[in-house]
Amino acid sequence: MSHRFETRVYYEDTDLAGIVYYANYLKFIERARTEWVRGLGVDQARLKSEQGLVFAVRRIEADYLTPARFDDLLVIETRPEEIGGARITLSQEVRRGDTPCFKALVQLVALSDAGRPLRLPPDLRAALAAR
Repeated sequence: MSHRFETRVYYEDTDLAGIVYYANYLKFIERARTEWVRGLGVDQARLKSEQGLVFAVRRIEADYLTPARFDDLLVIETRPEEIGGARITLSQEVRRGDTPCFKALVQLVALSDAGRPLRLPPDLRAALAAR
């Protein structure tokens, strides 16, 4: 099952050529991941304060396909691919209508405040796997 998040391209998201600056796609997919987790009922601030668990990007593979431009309405689709003991792998795609602009395979890892890998708690794992 996938999650959809919409965002508009603002002037500040573009470069001198009037297209979305490449690094801003990473911001778009980060926002989509945050909303995906929120939609699962997971409060990341509470997860950190109560269990000392945070998520960090460990690896990302990105493909820039077609440029998005100022005022485009983009849809970011987030789909879980694999849920491991401490890792989550997601595919994310940014589209303008039916046109794919950007695709990424993102590997997240659950970390302690000290930066050590932590196993996903069973209830969180179940919530992630259910979607």
